[in-house]
Amino acid sequence: MSEIMQMDRRQMMLRSVGAGVTATLAVLPTAFAQSPAPKRNATAAKKANDGPKVALVLGSGSARGFAHIGVIKALEASNFKPDIVVGTSAGALVGALYASGMNGAQMEDLALKVKDIEIVDFATGSKRGMVMGDTLQRYVNMATRNRQIEDLGMELAIVATQLRTGEITVMRRGEIGLAVRASCSVPGVFIPPKIGDIEYVDGALVSPVPVRVARQLGADIVVAVDVSSAPLNATPAGIYEQVMHSFEIMGRSLARLEADQADVIIRPEVGRIPSTDFNARAAFIALGDSAGARFAPVVREKIRDWKTKRGL
Repeated sequence: MSEIMQMDRRQMMLRSVGAGVTATLAVLPTAFAQSPAPKRNATAAKKANDGPKVALVLGSGSARGFAHIGVIKALEASNFKPDIVVGTSAGALVGALYASGMNGAQMEDLALKVKDIEIVDFATGSKRGMVMGDTLQRYVNMATRNRQIEDLGMELAIVATQLRTGEITVMRRGEIGLAVRASCSVPGVFIPPKIGDIEYVDGALVSPVPVRVARQLGADIVVAVDVSSAPLNATPAGIYEQVMHSFEIMGRSLARLEADQADVIIRPEVGRIPSTDFNARAAFIALGDSAGARFAPVVREKIRDWKTKRGL
């Protein structure tokens, strides 16, 4: 029996790495943690004078977060390039890679080749979580060339939740890998990382699709990618599936409520694949690509309308 439980535990961990929970445990208190605006290059500053500030918001969704990569691929094909990327949980991971300079094709290649051992480090003897998170942190730092959030060419905001208070924190400076680790720290799975004196858990608990954060950062147009979905009409098979199924039920309304405040909402049709199926990476990316291609003309129209109204 112990061997079976250990096997189930390891399978659960391997499927949950780098992913977030599309959920909220309650409508928790929130506070926008404003940090000094990071310095950006002259091109980004100039754009504010001749066009809208466009934000790409990437939501949580566990394995369904791979669909973000497909959406980005499709939008890139239409010459879309946001000024700011806001991500929570799985969206924080993809958003960090994108803001660091990777294009959709490069992220797809990385997603299909990465091995579990490269991002999973099991904790031993801890009652606070089963995964340390150090390996994920190092992997993200390596992939983003060990830069700080404020040093990227594209503005990046990563959403996490303060464990003690339940308040939202928006990370716009500091180590990328640590911020992503904090945003992806599913409670009970990852040991909560500490930044300063504060412990953090999954950003999806308070903001599964952080449109509000993008607005507070001055975005004129918000393009949100919501990869959450109604729970599958099936009985969850294992412990991990039951937990995720419950979170999906609790978090669906909050995700839709915030996503609906965006100018453009892209919702890939990922509902037929369980959010726990990390073997379906290619399928999720393809579904995201399809959805992104459908909505690319809508995004272009929104930007064109914004310019027209202002005589640009």
